[in-house]
Amino acid sequence: QVQLVESGGGLVQAGGSLRLSCAASGSMGAIKAMSWYRQAPGKQREWVATSSSGGSTNYADSVKGRFIISRDNAKKSVYLQMDSLQPEDTAVYYCNVHLFDASGRFIDSWGQGTQVTVSS
Repeated sequence: QVQLVESGGGLVQAGGSLRLSCAASGSMGAIKAMSWYRQAPGKQREWVATSSSGGSTNYADSVKGRFIISRDNAKKSVYLQMDSLQPEDTAVYYCNVHLFDASGRFIDSWGQGTQVTVSS
């Protein structure tokens, strides 16, 4: 079993910053794409950013220029640096990782989420 644990959420004022972390543990093979999603109260879960194994990154329009996704393959971790936070960024943020497990089976793994609250 592969487990993902997010951390770094909290309460900040508008204009502030937070850095989210997600660490993968357990037996696994190659890690492919690593992404962040978020879900605001009463809304659907939406994609935020992705870091591919090839080094490319992609962002939702709503966070471009404010958020940076990065990864540390040695630590099997992915990060989300969030700057210029706005109340609209308030949501539970989820880590998502595409990887192969120790048996070579493709796995779509999700963390349990970390709360980010931005006050006006």
